[in-house]
Amino acid sequence: MMAPNPVTIRTLDISGDKAVSYASNSDEKNPVLGLRGIRYCLKNPDVFKTQLRAVLRASAFGPVRILLPMISCHDEVLAAKKILNKAADSLDKEGILFNDNIEVGIMIEVPSAAIMADVMARDVDFFSIGTNDLIQYSLAVDRVNRQVAHLYQPLNPAIIRMIKYVSDIAKNNDVEVCVCGEMASDPVNIPILLGLGISNLSMNPQSIPAIKKIIRSLNVKDAALFVKEVLKETSETGIVELLFGTYSSILFELGYTEP
Repeated sequence: MMAPNPVTIRTLDISGDKAVSYASNSDEKNPVLGLRGIRYCLKNPDVFKTQLRAVLRASAFGPVRILLPMISCHDEVLAAKKILNKAADSLDKEGILFNDNIEVGIMIEVPSAAIMADVMARDVDFFSIGTNDLIQYSLAVDRVNRQVAHLYQPLNPAIIRMIKYVSDIAKNNDVEVCVCGEMASDPVNIPILLGLGISNLSMNPQSIPAIKKIIRSLNVKDAALFVKEVLKETSETGIVELLFGTYSSILFELGYTEP
């Protein structure tokens, strides 16, 4: 139904805030740091291979890409691609059609993956920066814990610098980069994301109209100059003040008032 438009399928991403009936994480004291995402898939290669076969079969009908979640090291990328090759070989032996040059990307949602982005770029076609987890892991903040919720700061200088680093690595290595998570769906963050060179955003459907409106109100070159000033700030408060001081009129039209 989606062809000829592209479809990106994230491989099984359970535990943490997601679960399936046959893979309970009730015995894990801290499931967010436990057996989730690619870790679960690599520990259960039969389950992983079954999904990869399905994605490969779908690739015969249109442009499909594979996205690997919760990558924390280069070895996980290589291990996942090894299983993907086995899945492809099994389909080939069965005479089942598939795209033998399917694109593979990774979620950058663990700080170690962001730091190693230059190495990861050698073996993948695209990055998807998962801001929800990247923020909570980088700032050591449980985003659903009310006692520390105020410390969950998408515009923390460390987060902005990390996104810039990954974006620069992607650009230098001809790797596509996308930002997903709640940060991508909040209009307040868009001037900074555009200024960082992010041109692909992933969000829930209801957020699209407001994001489209603010993007149409911005000039990318101006946003890039604005980000240079943002990167000089040392606190989230300073960044927010600079943001509203520069784009208050645009944000006011969307219903935002200065903090």
